[in-house]
Amino acid sequence: MDTFMGLDAVVLARIQFGFTVAFHFIFPAFTIGLASFLMVLNGWYLWSKDQAYLNLFNYWVKIFAITFAMGVVSGIVMSYQFGTNWSVFSDRTGPVLGPLMAYEVLTAFFLEAGFLGIMLFGRDKVGNGLHMVATVMVAVGTAISATWILSVNSWMHTPAGFGVNEAGQFVPEDWWQVIFNPSFPYRLVHTLTAAYLTTAFIVGGVGAWNLLRGRRENKSVRKMFSMAMWMAAIVAPLQIVFGHEQGLNTYEYQPTKVLAMEGHFESYDDGIPLILFGIPDQEAGEMKFELAIPKIGGPILGKGWNASMEGLDTVPEAEQPPVGIVFWSFRIMVGIGFLMMGLGFWSLLSRFRGRLYDDRWLQRAALVMGPSGLVAVIAGWITTEVGRQPYVVYGEMLTSEAASPLGASAVGASLIAFIVIYFAVFGAGVGYLIKLMSREPERVEPDDEPGPLRAAGIVPGTQMPPSGRAQPAE
Repeated sequence: MDTFMGLDAVVLARIQFGFTVAFHFIFPAFTIGLASFLMVLNGWYLWSKDQAYLNLFNYWVKIFAITFAMGVVSGIVMSYQFGTNWSVFSDRTGPVLGPLMAYEVLTAFFLEAGFLGIMLFGRDKVGNGLHMVATVMVAVGTAISATWILSVNSWMHTPAGFGVNEAGQFVPEDWWQVIFNPSFPYRLVHTLTAAYLTTAFIVGGVGAWNLLRGRRENKSVRKMFSMAMWMAAIVAPLQIVFGHEQGLNTYEYQPTKVLAMEGHFESYDDGIPLILFGIPDQEAGEMKFELAIPKIGGPILGKGWNASMEGLDTVPEAEQPPVGIVFWSFRIMVGIGFLMMGLGFWSLLSRFRGRLYDDRWLQRAALVMGPSGLVAVIAGWITTEVGRQPYVVYGEMLTSEAASPLGASAVGASLIAFIVIYFAVFGAGVGYLIKLMSREPERVEPDDEPGPLRAAGIVPGTQMPPSGRAQPAE
């Protein structure tokens, strides 16, 4: 077998695509939420005329522009792999997925690109009204973009509304079923909410950093931190509910994935345990050092306390996903979700006590949790995509059938090039973003700020001598 560093071409192509997608995903996950945050800030400024909101908008819009650009570049690079490493997949699924990807460009990307320049540079040129429209359009565009991409991804997990032609290609028969496939609504809500939480915790982390550095008197810093903590308190519990609903949908259409997520190697006849932790041993077909709560897994999966369930021991080994990866990535995602909810409730308690801006331990926790949303979305993506294996189109097309006929050395060399270039280019970009976030937002001048200490030049024809009396200018 043709291998590169002991790995065949299919495995290398999967690693390369996983690496580029993971790198790409962190940017849209941030910009989707940040675009909506900018829309809210701009709206509050126009409604209240509070300069603090405008200062926050100007602070975050620079960060948005850079992040948006890196997301576009990383997405373009990723898309080339459909033609290089996954040409068979592109050929067979193109009649279904190609139009959906085109709709994303026509409806979302053009909308974002058309109004982005006005949002970034047009306030003083087009006026506040049209500038607000542009900001709304950019926020709507990011959500529409996510909608089409998630429809594509969801169809690969729960394919519907298609047939197969004589050439073996998937062809659409009902576009409504293709777009609104069974897992799409759940995946859309869960992913968009994850993007909003990701942004909230980054904003909260930046606010906490400024508070810890003694910038409490900056009104923009206080508003930034307060808004982020409101999002954490309200949206994090909802996200857990949305995630649970998606899990039930996944169990209905992809039960093997849920078995891997939960680590159920064995079948159960009288109650399903909830396995909290353990070390999956897929070769032996068992969970070692298992820590579980008896029978509670049944109600969580929508079954009874004494329900039965078939485990991975009833699934052919060739159709099982890598259990260890799915098991632990799922726990990372869920664990971060509960930590987010806990931080949100902690902020409510501090707010109720009037210590939101003085609770330094809360601020330290918010700073540590700043990048947690990015980690959670990557862990969730790994759970979803690795859990689908060995299929690229669930139940219809194996991943091994989708790869291009390339040599392992060619794929391996391009993988190394991607890793080096990505860490150099995007590493520099992320470093610059962190530098921007470390700076303090512009302060709001108090209304009762005393006038200038030197009045010379303010009143024409006079100057202020050391005596304090105004004298005619020479």
